[in-house]
Amino acid sequence: MKILVTGGTGYIGSHTCLALIAAGIEPVILDNLCNSKLSVLNRIEEISGKRPLFYQGDIRDSVILDRIFQEQSIAGVIHFAALKAVGESTQKPFEYYENNIAGTLSLLGAMRRAGCFHFIFSSSATVYGDPHAVPITEDFPRSTMSPYGQTKLMIEQMLEDMQTADPRWSMTLLRYFNPIGAHASGKMGEDPQGIPNNLMPYITQVAIGRRDCLNIFGNDYPTNDGTCVRDYIHVMDLAEGHVKAWQVCGEKAGLHIYNLGAGQGVSVLEMVRAFARASGMEINYKLVDRRPGDVAECWADPAKAQRELGWKATRTLDDMTRDSWLWQQTNPNGYEA
Repeated sequence: MKILVTGGTGYIGSHTCLALIAAGIEPVILDNLCNSKLSVLNRIEEISGKRPLFYQGDIRDSVILDRIFQEQSIAGVIHFAALKAVGESTQKPFEYYENNIAGTLSLLGAMRRAGCFHFIFSSSATVYGDPHAVPITEDFPRSTMSPYGQTKLMIEQMLEDMQTADPRWSMTLLRYFNPIGAHASGKMGEDPQGIPNNLMPYITQVAIGRRDCLNIFGNDYPTNDGTCVRDYIHVMDLAEGHVKAWQVCGEKAGLHIYNLGAGQGVSVLEMVRAFARASGMEINYKLVDRRPGDVAECWADPAKAQRELGWKATRTLDDMTRDSWLWQQTNPNGYEA
């Protein structure tokens, strides 16, 4: 069985390819390499013993999409390819709407032309906006505080409308919380291009000497220590969640929505201390102004995924920080070009 994985050389996509291979499913990757490197394919092969089929191209390019569906027998699509930084999206809203929304429509159009109606979408907890309570269940009202979040919300609505209009579609929406960590081998991890937008790669780059100091955005939130609280989930737990979602819902018509999170909140300062335990290093940080689009607290109630998919996060915060540090130590400059 072949699954098309858009954005499959990216952080979450590449780890999901490992989980798919381990489950006996063949990933076919489409990626334009705007935020990843081709050498990721070598690492997937080193770990799994299998090298995924790879197409370099963009989801907005209908020619390459049609070619993939003509050349490969694709059973379904897991869609990761997107721009994904909250802060950047407030500065570049056009690029986010054009890439994320137009790109997804292009992909869905190619799927319709090919008669492939099985779709798993990489959504986000950002669709819950500033939640009225925590933990968050899948039936919470949706809102958004950034253009990035708006693209996820709009795509979710598109998928719901399409499934209602054409019941052949299986639409699975996986709302991620905050993936961190790396493969336990140290051979694969998060390697952002330029300045990291996420907490963990910034921490590890400070620890390895690539950055001078971690900026903590805001210490006046209504939380225990004043810093933002998030639900951090190990990237391999998240990857395995996609496999479970495919096995249970991938070819079952309907709309399927799940939170993928660990189900507990960790503050930024708590994460800094956890990393210090894992690495034996103190992280230099400074407190700066809040970042536009951030909410105070956000963590999941993942009970539905456990009940219906048989999935739950099993790796601990210590696992996440240890694996992140091993990846960064083993690859001080990230993946080779």
